Amino acid sequence: MNKHTLPDLPYDYNALEPYIDEETMKLHHDKHHASYVNNLNGAVEKYPDLSSKSADDLIINLNDIPEDIRTAVRNNAGGHVNHTMFWQIMSPGKGGEPSGRLAEEINKTFGSFGDFQNRFNDAGLKRFGSGWVWLVMTKDSKLDIVSTPNQDNPVMDGQKPILGNDVWEHAYYLKYKNMRADYLKAWWNVVNWEEVEKRLNIKN
Repeated sequence: MNKHTLPDLPYDYNALEPYIDEETMKLHHDKHHASYVNNLNGAVEKYPDLSSKSADDLIINLNDIPEDIRTAVRNNAGGHVNHTMFWQIMSPGKGGEPSGRLAEEINKTFGSFGDFQNRFNDAGLKRFGSGWVWLVMTKDSKLDIVSTPNQDNPVMDGQKPILGNDVWEHAYYLKYKNMRADYLKAWWNVVNWEEVEKRLNIKN
């Protein structure tokens, strides 16, 4: 049986300081993400026909998942997919603004990069409880900002996630306490826009 595995961080635990602290990164990756992977493997192990499917496939086709494990797969495959993307779209020494096609699309859709940031942060701030805020490509190939609860992913609604920020408390509470707005603002300093643009340009 093929096991889902925890991907390595593409940088050191302290590489995103001062915006995201080392202790948060260790807990977030080594404990939280690892638990999603372990729980996902535990959920699918009694259904060998699911062993060949990627975590992305599982959440895209949730209705095909046996009902007794569907919620566990939704939560844990979603957590695995979301966090795998999250580590990749951040990098030390990045931030700033996007360029190329991504910048053009953002300006066309939201008016300016600053307006996009404000709307994205607002959506993240208004997500009640735990969840994510996303920049997605919709089914009709337009950019939009959406928010999802828990570990849901926009692919569940037929959208392509381009950029996502984790607004679960475990992503920021050690450093920012209850100040989610401060975390949302600081997070832009670690966004790897080159990686984000790659996701925009991937043909589904």
